[in-house]
Amino acid sequence: MVQPLAEPAPGADFDPAATVRIGVLGAASIAWRRMLPALTATAGVSVAAIASRDRSRAAAFTERFGGEPIEGYAALLERADIDAVYVPLPNSLHHEWAAAALAAGKHVLAEKPLTTCAADTADLVRLAEVNNLVLRENFTFLHHPVHAVVRNLVTAGRIGEPRHFTSSFCFPPLPAADVRYRPELGGGALLDVGVYPIRAAQLFFGNEIEVAGAVLHVDPVTGVDVSGSALLATGDVVVTAEFGFRHSYGSRYRLWGSSAQLLLERAFTPPPTHQPVLRIDEQDHAEEIVTPAADQFARSAAAFAAEVRARRAGVPNSAAASNADTLCTAELLDAVRASARVVTVSGGH
Repeated sequence: MVQPLAEPAPGADFDPAATVRIGVLGAASIAWRRMLPALTATAGVSVAAIASRDRSRAAAFTERFGGEPIEGYAALLERADIDAVYVPLPNSLHHEWAAAALAAGKHVLAEKPLTTCAADTADLVRLAEVNNLVLRENFTFLHHPVHAVVRNLVTAGRIGEPRHFTSSFCFPPLPAADVRYRPELGGGALLDVGVYPIRAAQLFFGNEIEVAGAVLHVDPVTGVDVSGSALLATGDVVVTAEFGFRHSYGSRYRLWGSSAQLLLERAFTPPPTHQPVLRIDEQDHAEEIVTPAADQFARSAAAFAAEVRARRAGVPNSAAASNADTLCTAELLDAVRASARVVTVSGGH
């Protein structure tokens, strides 16, 4: 089974001389709402600069989070006071700027998906390995401890032998101008939310997963997929992934075994104060297990910083498994697109 990164709790002891200086490429909403608050609250991390194509937008970010506002992404990568970069740019720009950052000797934490295709992902993995740099795809849910609880229950036989894994991440339509409706920027539901159920399946069952088929619903106006489902198989387990932004909100997974079912709601984006509840249903019995709250964004930020420090201190590179997971995700996304029956939806979004 795939293990999340080993990580310290946010605020763990650190060597002040080992502060990780972060530069941010892009003044994106996810950076403003989630990752920059997490990074600035992480012990041993400082935000040194934030770059945008519009300097005034960068300045609005640095006024809140600190650092120097920079106009243009290349100018940030030229700075000597940057150890690592966080990349929350639109999907289609990830490869170009993550590659430029790695070439400049910077460690990289990029929003998911790491790139829009497996070939580009493989290129970034190669660059990171050749230059002995940290490259991480920011699936923050992997850092929430609830999934380790689930894994331990399944391993202990609590649901019997796993037969089906069904996972969903859907939410209502987005504003018309949202970048996720722009195909040239790597938009679409598969890359935005379909990645979560697929990555969750890898977490529990490893990377020996094959795509059996898929359906993608495509908006006739924008040309992007706005919802879909994929059917995958791994050993004796059937995996179903459901995703889209044409729905009421839902973020969950269910493991159905030979003797019980385990359900987790709010599986991928729980608020930091939320205590996840695991529900186990048997033929004549139901049980609920309340697990501790955790801030998965803070834990992801702390894990990335710890790995950068370790690499800088000469600790041997332990990224092979994580890079293999990242590349497998990209290959599965390519396979979903290649196998999908494409259906044009009526009525736009």
